[in-house]
Amino acid sequence: MPYQGGGRSLTLHPPAMSRRVVRQSKFRHVFGQPVKADQMYEDIRVSKVTCDSSFCAVNPKFVAIIVESGGGGAFIVLPLAKTGRVDKNHPLVTGHTAPVLDIDWCPHNDNVIASASEDTTVMVWQIPDYVPVRNITEPVVTLEGHSKRVGIISWHPTARNVLLSAGCDNLVILWNVGTGEMLLVLEDMHTDLIYNVGWNRNGSLLVTTCKDKKVRVIDPRKQKVVAEKAKPHDGARPIRAIFVADGKIFTTGFSKMSERQLGLWDLNNFEEPIALQEMDTSNGVLLPFYDPDSSIVYLCGKGDSSIRYFEITDEAPYVHYLNTYSSKEPQRGMGFMPKRGLDVSKCEIARFFKLHERKCEPIVMTVPRKSDLFQDDLYPDTPGPEPALEADEWLSGKDAEPILISLRDGYVPIKNRELKVVKKNILDSKPPPGRRHSHSTCDPNFSRPALEEVLEEIRALKEKVQAQEKRISDLEDKLCQFTNGTD
Repeated sequence: MPYQGGGRSLTLHPPAMSRRVVRQSKFRHVFGQPVKADQMYEDIRVSKVTCDSSFCAVNPKFVAIIVESGGGGAFIVLPLAKTGRVDKNHPLVTGHTAPVLDIDWCPHNDNVIASASEDTTVMVWQIPDYVPVRNITEPVVTLEGHSKRVGIISWHPTARNVLLSAGCDNLVILWNVGTGEMLLVLEDMHTDLIYNVGWNRNGSLLVTTCKDKKVRVIDPRKQKVVAEKAKPHDGARPIRAIFVADGKIFTTGFSKMSERQLGLWDLNNFEEPIALQEMDTSNGVLLPFYDPDSSIVYLCGKGDSSIRYFEITDEAPYVHYLNTYSSKEPQRGMGFMPKRGLDVSKCEIARFFKLHERKCEPIVMTVPRKSDLFQDDLYPDTPGPEPALEADEWLSGKDAEPILISLRDGYVPIKNRELKVVKKNILDSKPPPGRRHSHSTCDPNFSRPALEEVLEEIRALKEKVQAQEKRISDLEDKLCQFTNGTD
């Protein structure tokens, strides 16, 4: 009879079967460890805004943290190697006129980050590889379409330049960042505040949680709810949901008695949970972070001082408690490094960036191994930085799995290379066929002839730029010939 309590799943067996009591798993001994003091990021005024965002986003190059800022919203971006005390005059990314509520790095370009704000806008920024001298104040593009504050943003996992935003106007909007236009608006689906939104592995479906106590699975291109579950957790506090392996859905929430719960659900039978476990009676919302390569889900509660982690398998009780990383200090937020940013030589399988009131503390999760060789079983090929689809391909109905890379020789981040592409896309801002008037945010009095005039000007500018590029190229060729001739 399985006993499921305190987040720990234990199965009792008769003596003859006692050898099966210890479940075989290579992740049974995963342990968490904070880095040394000199490898932390100190003197950061972490935002005090009350919202259930993680406040931190990391990738193999940078750590970004939402910070306190007078007269607007800001976040700080630090190169990963720039540990220690942060200079109080370190440049910030400023541009929002109200607090920043969420930030997310582009999975296909480590120098591009999106931010969502109380000022109702989403901004996309290009971050240089060097530390700038002044604040970054000019976004590459500003996305305007929400009428209330925007608390959630999330990049599409496989399609280039596709970004999702969800606001307090109960709308989910999908954008093509390359052109600055709306691709899709999901309206009349959520009757109340949206708590969280998550993509499945190939970006064909979304899962959302809402204040109306429903979990919805949405096909965004068909603009249709394909499955929903009312009250997966009976309590009144916020629910979170993410996709895990095989299209299953993992949720966190609260029971009627205000105990924190986790649940695992199958889309084909959404009525009954595959697993439902009670954990404790803390009141912080549990933020789930999932690693598909190991099928481990890590639960971090805001205000908690611990990270619990579980392995999801096909064997009962399906969600297996592994261990808890505990510390003394509560966490204000948490960043989760993509797999390609980990140190494979140390058998590191996850790295968290825990926010305190005035610092950011990396926490490393490791599988103890004696060998120094690359551990194939810990590091299957993992999603790399190349998109599998263009935005218009995805919009037309194509799906593609992430393009995988091997971590055998470690991952070397690509140099900042995308600025031209993003700018070129934005200049080439003719809307795709059939969507010229779909969800325009332009002034309704902006006439067609005026639009044609602007497009004509853009075309002329592009031609001029191309002509100048050709001229420069010709001059470079002549210079080469001249220098070769003098050798």
